[in-house]
Amino acid sequence: MARCTAPRNGHRTASGRANCPACGGRNRGYSSYPTYTSPYPYSSYNTRSSSSSGGGSKRKARWSSINSTVLYTPSEIRTLTPIRENVEKRADLPDLRDVFLCHSWDDRKDCAKELHDLLESKGVSVWFSEKDVLLGSPLLREIDKGLAKSRVGIVLVTPLFLKRIKNEGIADKELSALLARDLLVPIVHNTTFEDLREVSPLLGSRSGLSTIEDSMSIVAEKLSELVKTEKVLS
Repeated sequence: MARCTAPRNGHRTASGRANCPACGGRNRGYSSYPTYTSPYPYSSYNTRSSSSSGGGSKRKARWSSINSTVLYTPSEIRTLTPIRENVEKRADLPDLRDVFLCHSWDDRKDCAKELHDLLESKGVSVWFSEKDVLLGSPLLREIDKGLAKSRVGIVLVTPLFLKRIKNEGIADKELSALLARDLLVPIVHNTTFEDLREVSPLLGSRSGLSTIEDSMSIVAEKLSELVKTEKVLS
């Protein structure tokens, strides 16, 4: 005797019922079979998945303030979480700037100054070449020095910055040591991470923030939240 292939839940499709050895020949409507009700409906599952892991959906970060309206992509959360953890470990260290801003010298009065001014307007202390870095100092040495005296290092990646590091030929071995510290955040502006990877695969392998996705003001707000250690979400 043929047995129904869905004795408890019913057939979810007409083709499934037609192919069943027990039910396929019966002359009764599909609606007479019980409806399958999953405890995790397919549509709800997809909604939860897309909101938590991709598809461009955004949410607050763990370190966001209660009243924050800034939202992050899942990729940004993954990228910034280890950096935030290091910020929290270094929170009680004295005489540290919040941020070291590394940039091309030619950007110092343009986008680098814009980002610097936005950060300082949000109460973030910034190590900035116009005030703190000696003219002519090697880029890598200044990055290392700035990181040692700051909670987070920001690398403002622009077309001019790409040209500079390409000409100077920063050693992958030395740059790798900096990246391993989880204190470095690339900010791409008027370029892409793909362009960065062509010049510096190690730095380009680190995700960061982009002014293609957000305005410079929103990028500054995210960096401000990243370095602040008070009034975070539980």
